[in-house]
Amino acid sequence: MYYNVLKADGIVDASEQKFERKVLLEDGESNLTIVALKEKEIIDTHTSTCNAAVYLIEGEIELHFDAEKFLLEKGDILMFKKDDEHKVVALKNSKFLLVKI
Repeated sequence: MYYNVLKADGIVDASEQKFERKVLLEDGESNLTIVALKEKEIIDTHTSTCNAAVYLIEGEIELHFDAEKFLLEKGDILMFKKDDEHKVVALKNSKFLLVKI
């Protein structure tokens, strides 16, 4: 995997059952993961054990934090701190890079 050029849009595709993900790198709690969601799919409320950043590769998603919601479109990045409860809602078929550090 190291020293390879990867095409992010071809790594995972959303399945009929649930969101798909592929961990690209992992070091303890830190990792780099590609996630694919189908339109209207939801990743229920959860927390992260690390600070995190979401980079939207394609599609459109909302990230909900308590009373705030953020719309991400292709090319947008959202960063948040560990232990912040959040959920993800796909408004379109979407793929994003999740970076946990």
